[in-house]
Amino acid sequence: MSALRKPAAPFRNAMLAKVHLAAKELGLDEESRRDILERLTGQRSAAGLNDRQLDQVLNEFKRLGWKPKTSGAGPKAADSPMARKARAMWLSLWNLGVVRNGTEKALEAFGARQLGVDRLQWADQSQGFRLIEALKAMAERAGWSQDVAGLKPDRQAWSLKARLVQAQARLLGDPMVMMHALGERDLDRMATELGKRIRAKASEGEDGVR
Repeated sequence: MSALRKPAAPFRNAMLAKVHLAAKELGLDEESRRDILERLTGQRSAAGLNDRQLDQVLNEFKRLGWKPKTSGAGPKAADSPMARKARAMWLSLWNLGVVRNGTEKALEAFGARQLGVDRLQWADQSQGFRLIEALKAMAERAGWSQDVAGLKPDRQAWSLKARLVQAQARLLGDPMVMMHALGERDLDRMATELGKRIRAKASEGEDGVR
């Protein structure tokens, strides 16, 4: 019994479509396109290429003069539920002083090292799970508990944000704040402000701040 093939993710379909579009706009016939694929990847069909190989082919087409249509902006940030969660955790870890750079570029670089893909939008579901678990492990090591067992779904986000603020306060040596009456937006604002203080202390080289 043969294994079932996983359906291609939307980003992969988009990359395959770009390969065919680029070849068409360059005026390449099928044989010429297949020759280029074989020269670059050893395969004559784009369907069998992985994400890196597809990107390699697209870069070669650009070298040959293909100019993809753009909106004038840079590459869009990944917007899957996994990517949004990873981005939120990355910013939270930045506010906790665990990571030095809270930018999208830094997150993409971290994702590339963890998953072996150049863009988060190219990560499949299993890779996204690995990335989230890696970020959770970093949070746990920094004293920000990620355990939501026993919590109702509608309280999980609030509890994680409250624990982040608590971890920040401990890091700064601040007295614990009574947070039961605070909403998620209040906690977000507190985390941002405490993050600024943590980064300021780090820049001054004070002990106990990563």
